[in-house]
Amino acid sequence: MAKRDYYEILGVDRRASGSDIKKAYRKLALKYHPDKNPGDAAAEEKFKEAAEAYEVLQDDQKRAQYDRFGHDGLRGGPGGGAGFGGMNMEDIFSQFGDIFGGAFGGAGGGQGGGRRRRMKGSNLRIKVKLTLEEIAEGVEKKVKVFKQVQAEGAEYSDCQTCGGTGQVRRVQNTILGQMQTASTCPQCQGSGQSVKKRPSGSDEWGMVRKEAVVTIEIPAGVEDGMQLSVRGEGNGAPMGGVPGDLLVVIEAIPHETLQRNGKNLHYDLYIPFTDAALGASAEVPMVGSKAKITIEPGTQSGRIVRLRGKGLPAVDSYGNGDLLVNINVWTPKKLTSDERDLLEKLRDSENFQPDANHQEKGFFDKVRDMFT
Repeated sequence: MAKRDYYEILGVDRRASGSDIKKAYRKLALKYHPDKNPGDAAAEEKFKEAAEAYEVLQDDQKRAQYDRFGHDGLRGGPGGGAGFGGMNMEDIFSQFGDIFGGAFGGAGGGQGGGRRRRMKGSNLRIKVKLTLEEIAEGVEKKVKVFKQVQAEGAEYSDCQTCGGTGQVRRVQNTILGQMQTASTCPQCQGSGQSVKKRPSGSDEWGMVRKEAVVTIEIPAGVEDGMQLSVRGEGNGAPMGGVPGDLLVVIEAIPHETLQRNGKNLHYDLYIPFTDAALGASAEVPMVGSKAKITIEPGTQSGRIVRLRGKGLPAVDSYGNGDLLVNINVWTPKKLTSDERDLLEKLRDSENFQPDANHQEKGFFDKVRDMFT
């Protein structure tokens, strides 16, 4: 039998907000809850159907796939295949922490049951300084960090408060009748375990702070302020929990002569006006090497020479940027009498008189034109 439309099940418009979807599901969940309809198979089916619709529509990615492809777009996930995407009543009730604030933690009449929650360690954050050469090539860095790890000899047992379930349950009277509620165990924080043996020097969870060496693979092209994540290298968690991540913030060390702008590098080259007039060759620095460029006769101050592919790579794209050499004509501040006499003779020459046709754009105007 064909599945019903999820929006129709919840009774909401296709443009409904996440808040509207949550409200509609809450209303149906209360109406068809197994505790309120004991032994009613039809109500239980509608309860599951509403949960299936909510599970998809409350997730932006799944909702987008459903809106575009319908039920076929959810094959292999919730709503695809037989039944409720492989979820049982316990899975459905695991949604209720968001919907009911911890109430209805397990199905009434003994259905479902709490599941232990694995504890998760906190993340660590460090800064790593990189030279321009390291950024250009990518680099492997070994760093020392101090993080929480489980102490040697620490032992754990089932929590006495929740009996190892990770949840504490109680029955309470509501406007809908008698219902069972569940909440995370305050003693073990949902892990279902407590410390049985705590080694000397460890904290209340049997954890100690130790130094560790972590190897970080930094890709080429990273930028100042960029943050990388090394999975599982943060603080550990007790009782075999999930370790946090190591967050690596990149700090770029300024280069002596090259300036970075995205993938491109900029270099200011100063030449005497004799080289600008007569032409010459000049050596410019690159990352890890040097290059020679030709100064054409009559070169004006502010001209940009572009060396394609001599810039930096980018983390999220292919190919290298360019090295942009900004040529500045340097004017001497001190002259000998002979030099002054020679320049005085040249001053009135027609070739040494600029006019409107010889005026060129400024440096930043040229840079803008190169990328528009």
